[in-house]
Amino acid sequence: MFKKLLFTIIVAMPALLFAQGDWKPLFNGKDLSGWVQRNGKASYQVKNGMIVGTTVSNEPNSFLCTEKDYGDFVLELELFADSTMNSGVQFRSESKPDYQNGRVHGYQAEVDPSPRAWSGGIYDEGRRLWLYTMDFNPTSKKAFKNGQWNKYRIECIGNHIRTWVNDVPTAHLIDDLTPKGFIALQVHSIPKTQSPGQQIMWRNIRIKTTNLKPTYTNPIYVVNLLPNQLSEAEKNIGVNMLWDGTSTKGWRGANKATFPEQGWQMENGVLSVLKSSDNTNRGGDIVTEEKYDAFELQFDFRLTEGANSGVKYFVSEDGKSALGLEYQILDDARHPDAKMGTDGNRTIASLYDLIPAIRNGQAVRKIGEWNRAMIRVTKDNRIEHYLNGYKVVEYQRNNQMFTALIARSKYAVNPGFGTSKEGFILLQDHGDRVDFRSIKIRKLK
Repeated sequence: MFKKLLFTIIVAMPALLFAQGDWKPLFNGKDLSGWVQRNGKASYQVKNGMIVGTTVSNEPNSFLCTEKDYGDFVLELELFADSTMNSGVQFRSESKPDYQNGRVHGYQAEVDPSPRAWSGGIYDEGRRLWLYTMDFNPTSKKAFKNGQWNKYRIECIGNHIRTWVNDVPTAHLIDDLTPKGFIALQVHSIPKTQSPGQQIMWRNIRIKTTNLKPTYTNPIYVVNLLPNQLSEAEKNIGVNMLWDGTSTKGWRGANKATFPEQGWQMENGVLSVLKSSDNTNRGGDIVTEEKYDAFELQFDFRLTEGANSGVKYFVSEDGKSALGLEYQILDDARHPDAKMGTDGNRTIASLYDLIPAIRNGQAVRKIGEWNRAMIRVTKDNRIEHYLNGYKVVEYQRNNQMFTALIARSKYAVNPGFGTSKEGFILLQDHGDRVDFRSIKIRKLK
């Protein structure tokens, strides 16, 4: 009798400890009271004061969801995952009959024991897919420890969503799509070829909804999905607007002293290069008034059918042309340029005519939807292209490989192409309608 009582006290102790102060337990350590299972039929059981989720075959993603919804909160929990499985912690999530027959959708803090190591990244389950991959914050990839208990912290205060893994800051997202929803523990679906039985365990699940204050940590890369808005968090890491959302300030026509009088439009926070079927009303490319060397350039772009454009960097002008390395912007399915070049090096997000972007079906949005892009250039000339959270191009500038790539490209006839220490940033007018917004830059040291 004494041993049974002692075991009950030990099992219940984490819940008692986690209920101190403003913290409230979400799991009582005994049963699944307050939780409901949705979508798939993976197994969820309570064992030794833990929730144990087990994979099953031929089922969609399974979610054990809180019955209550939460808006602003801090959530902490510990989890232990099989190294061969994928999982996540849903928050501010929903399940509605009129949305894909009740499919769970919303924010997810990733659990990724694989070599990709994106644990702590933020995924938008059932909607926009990846919002914050760990390629944005690669130094935090080592935070998750395989074969060990890992502590997760999710902080949602207003539009700011932040995650930690083992007290290491992993992601910082600013978004307002879903301000409130349930919390859920995911057991991911598995293919028919994979044997069932992989497990993930959760314990010490607690939440705080009062007296919330943002946790101070060393600042990390911020993904801000609010159009043309610059947050204090971004300002703190040196991000500035490169286009202010309303005027031509900071921009001019390539090889010109002023901004083009035609061919470009600024309306409702969107900077658009207009379609010109006969080239009579084209305004030409536009460039920044300032030159840049090492930087993180962020921008959103939206394509129309068959459109072609690009964002160039390390641009130099000669009075007639403005040449530079180019982040390709293209409707791959409809524009013939996608099939030209070599090995697809003229497709969307590629380093135009030099390096093809890694093909990923999830990275490209439908025509008419906004894409998020980023170009990162470090002081030692390492350069990366990102598309909707995915790193799709990576190369080193001014080394032997780079020189060889130039020599076999259309730029072989341009001495010194792409090698300058600094240059302008250019938005290309290719005669097709393409929209831009949220153009930001951070100078790197």
